[in-house]
Amino acid sequence: MHRTGDIVKVFAGNSSKNLALKICRELGLPLGNAQVGSFSDGEISLTINESVRGADVFIIQSTSPPQVNVAIMEILIMIDALKRASAGRITAVIPYYGYARQDRKARPRDPISAKLMADLLTTAGADRVLTMDLHAAQIQGYFNIPVDHLLGGPILASYIKSKKMDNLVVVAPDFGSVTRARDFSKDLNCSIAIIEKRRHAANQSEVMSVIGDVKGKNVILIDDMIDTGGTVCQAAEVLLDLGALSCMVCATHPVFSGPATERMINSKLNEVVILDTIELPEEKRFDKLTILSSAKIFSEAIRRIYQNDSISSLFSKDYL
Repeated sequence: MHRTGDIVKVFAGNSSKNLALKICRELGLPLGNAQVGSFSDGEISLTINESVRGADVFIIQSTSPPQVNVAIMEILIMIDALKRASAGRITAVIPYYGYARQDRKARPRDPISAKLMADLLTTAGADRVLTMDLHAAQIQGYFNIPVDHLLGGPILASYIKSKKMDNLVVVAPDFGSVTRARDFSKDLNCSIAIIEKRRHAANQSEVMSVIGDVKGKNVILIDDMIDTGGTVCQAAEVLLDLGALSCMVCATHPVFSGPATERMINSKLNEVVILDTIELPEEKRFDKLTILSSAKIFSEAIRRIYQNDSISSLFSKDYL
């Protein structure tokens, strides 16, 4: 990880410290010495205890629950500090990009908060963004700097293949997940089904019907995130009532807000498989939960960005 005359450094905010340590182990680098805390009035305090002049710097920080807005301020302040300390290039590594669901005006006078996030990161001084499974891929276009968009699907698919399950069917929990489900089913060489649902309000949905055959099949629900868990738990119940043999859910981002953990524990889901893009406290972990690491793909992307190598192969299911 060293080029003549150049230095690479990896720092982390408080929301992704464990993932950052895993990535650093993959890279064979120490985690940068930075203290991120808060003053008594709640303002973010930051001390960077080593020189970054001319360095290629990567900041790993998911803008994720439970303190989304604090995580955002931490990464913005870290970018500003590193820029003022004469870092050569600053890459914001954001495994989970918060506010991604606010990517358009769904009603009059709605904000487009995902675009505001992009503007804030760019204004703070980020030269590049590395992220995974944006809720809406067009968010890449909100930036005027390079954005590398990694996919969590290959990691999840590799795990499913290792289980050697028969009679698989991949199910999209809504129409917005159809493309993701189609790509996932191609990787697993199985059929696809789609759940048609109607959303009455934010975080509230009702399963209406299933398009496709799930009878006698082992069902894999696939989505980019699990938030309150209502959709996937309802879906599991409906699919099993239609004759599915089993039902598991795979998702990249474990948001797990509100009653999500309790719902999944008490649901008919056989297994919940997620990545470590968001750090889960012990109270949100349960027996049916399987956590896979995204450190390998992030570390490889960081390595290639630093060495100015192509990382396009990491955007496809062919990697891993």
